[in-house]
Amino acid sequence: WYNRQNERKGTLWEERFKSVIVESGIAARMMAAYIDLNPVRAGMVTDPAKYRWSSYGEAIGGGAKGNAKKAREGLVRASMSHKDLGFDATKWNEVAKIYRKMLGVALERKSGEAKAQVTAFKNKRLAAVTQKSLQHREKSDPNSIKHDDNKTVLQEMKMAAMLGHRIRYFSDGAVIGSKIFVNETFAQAREKFSGKRKDGARKMRGAAESAAGILWSARDLRLQV
Repeated sequence: WYNRQNERKGTLWEERFKSVIVESGIAARMMAAYIDLNPVRAGMVTDPAKYRWSSYGEAIGGGAKGNAKKAREGLVRASMSHKDLGFDATKWNEVAKIYRKMLGVALERKSGEAKAQVTAFKNKRLAAVTQKSLQHREKSDPNSIKHDDNKTVLQEMKMAAMLGHRIRYFSDGAVIGSKIFVNETFAQAREKFSGKRKDGARKMRGAAESAAGILWSARDLRLQV
């Protein structure tokens, strides 16, 4: 009624509700970090830990009980569900270190301090340091989570730099994950797509180019991505 009276279109207050299907593993971790960085991109805080209404802010500042425990459980699951680890707040200290590194890279990129590319030497050095520290942690803590794939850690650090920018794929991509995951999800919802379309996975472009070939989207967002 209001739109007809005022000759306008669209919703009155905010955009319509959107949802994105996200694969566990890298995609889930990137999505969680992207959401926690929303107040930073909006200029409300300089560190997501200082925003009390975010999962990360609650997990950091709220203690080990109540809503803080739930926030920690959620971030642990988002980070480690691909390793069959569910809502386990006892793993928070370990997950927090990895998650904070991702946020830190994004914050550096946001402030203009991060370099556009990481040299092969730094990659090799980071892999060696990461491997050594993880091996030490596994020996000293029998309950620690094992991270065998250092290549994945390096990939995530590179992709984290893009999180300081607005990435439309995380809100409009429909499905986010590996190429196989996106194609399988596309096949399950085939009737919702054009009959001319042969597959579901689309490479990420623009500001999300760092994730190209690792994360895929069900939508091909060519402009302002």
